Amino acid sequence: MSPLARALEQEGFSTLSIPYCSGRGTVEELAKQIRPHIEKIAGDRPVHIITHSLGGILARKLLTDGASWLPGRLVMLAPPNSGSEIVDWSKNHPLLHRVLGPSGRALSSDGIACKLPPLPPQIEAAVIMGDRCSLPVFRKLLDAENDGIVSAAKGKIDGLKGFSVIHADHTFIQMHPEAIRLSVNFLKSGEWPA
Repeated sequence: MSPLARALEQEGFSTLSIPYCSGRGTVEELAKQIRPHIEKIAGDRPVHIITHSLGGILARKLLTDGASWLPGRLVMLAPPNSGSEIVDWSKNHPLLHRVLGPSGRALSSDGIACKLPPLPPQIEAAVIMGDRCSLPVFRKLLDAENDGIVSAAKGKIDGLKGFSVIHADHTFIQMHPEAIRLSVNFLKSGEWPA
């Protein structure tokens, strides 16, 4: 997330990157670990959130549970908002399914991502998905438009102010110049290109 953080700092934003071990905790446990980090830096100004992949589900969980800070805008990069075909497939492959950890296993098409309520109406949110598949291993499991891990259509949820698909892969979408440009512009203006 460093290139994105640098771009935000150049535009006058303060940034905080919060690491978490996605292979060890449930979505609920990870959200509880992240919450105090946000609360510690939150003042009286809106706290904007930019996430990558599972981070989008964690942000949705945090916002659903209620924020003690003033929520700002939300940008989710490559989130499996409607679940993951790969996680669904992994249920028949126990070793891979175990490696995903509890939060990864919860990203199935009938998992937590699909059970979370819609975002609160006051939250301005956007999603950026990729269409560059650099990992052909899972290509047959995904829709034609995918980033190698998540089908672009799986990023959509109700209530988004913006949705774009860019030519980026899942792992490095947060470093893609177009993802950075769209994210910075949205945080600054709340506008999304038509």
